[in-house]
Amino acid sequence: MNSKTRKVIDLRSDTVTTPTPDMLVAMSEAKVGDDVYGEDPTVNELEQYAAKKLGFEAALFATSGTQTNLLALFAHCQRGDEYIVGQQAHTYKYEGGGAAVLGSIQPQPLEVRADGTMSLKQIEVAIKPDDIHFAKTRLIVLENTFAGRALPMDHLAAVRELIDSRNLSLHLDGARVFNAAVHHGVDVREITRYFDSVSVCLSKGLCAPVGSVLCGSAELVANARRWRKVLGGGMRQAGFVAAAGIVALRDNVNRLQTDHDNATKLYEGLKNIDALNLTAESVKTNMVFVDCGKEAATALSEWLAGKDIVISPGPVTRLVLHKDISSRDVTRVIKTFQEFFSS
Repeated sequence: MNSKTRKVIDLRSDTVTTPTPDMLVAMSEAKVGDDVYGEDPTVNELEQYAAKKLGFEAALFATSGTQTNLLALFAHCQRGDEYIVGQQAHTYKYEGGGAAVLGSIQPQPLEVRADGTMSLKQIEVAIKPDDIHFAKTRLIVLENTFAGRALPMDHLAAVRELIDSRNLSLHLDGARVFNAAVHHGVDVREITRYFDSVSVCLSKGLCAPVGSVLCGSAELVANARRWRKVLGGGMRQAGFVAAAGIVALRDNVNRLQTDHDNATKLYEGLKNIDALNLTAESVKTNMVFVDCGKEAATALSEWLAGKDIVISPGPVTRLVLHKDISSRDVTRVIKTFQEFFSS
């Protein structure tokens, strides 16, 4: 195939997905109004649909997962409060320190174990006593999936039991919570029932062009809605993008299994390349993690770019499967990797 017509395969993230044809139709036909006034019927429909699908009283549509996570932290915590979170968690490491910078909320990071969980003992030790010397511990934040790994269901129950005994709240950064549900073969509400609030991204594997939803109690969502306005997140005729979110939640959850299957196919095709150091733990839901070192990964990235395959090289390189990568594309990726490491 001529390089000018060859499809570009982008393995950097599932955030690069393009909207489906059904989304484009829904967006073009959406009924809209001013969402700040609460008058956009399509946004209202999305929020009601998301709340019901995830098992909550209410939901709030926002521009991104970073914003919905920050809104959750603001809704749960006050200035001088604290939340406990994983050292490598997105809400702590990859969201600009928003809770501390904008909300005066102190993060207490803990190490995350190989299975994506935090030690219950370490969580309990990190909870501050009611003492004027300490920030008040208000909230525990989990992430599911974490680096592609679906958290064990029994861990969610155990954390819920712990925080109930300490009168705390529990938030889920569920950017890819539907991947976790598909992995476990359960309805997503079997996961979300353990949480007081959940943030869900619509623009990753679910393929919407923009947006996330925050789900929780009616009181929490009303509080978050006020903070959304403070943060400049009030939107006007947002129904045009909310329409894609409805399609994402309605039609695109079950197809995530295809991404998981393609990740497994990619792993199987690459596992015999010694330089990649792959094990059975290298494939997690829709992701494959290759460990060939930063220098080799950089050279690999340059080689792949010449073949119209895009990756984000690092000490450990994440390859993410999504709607716009087919089984046939995976075959091409495997062949190209093999060519590089045999040369």
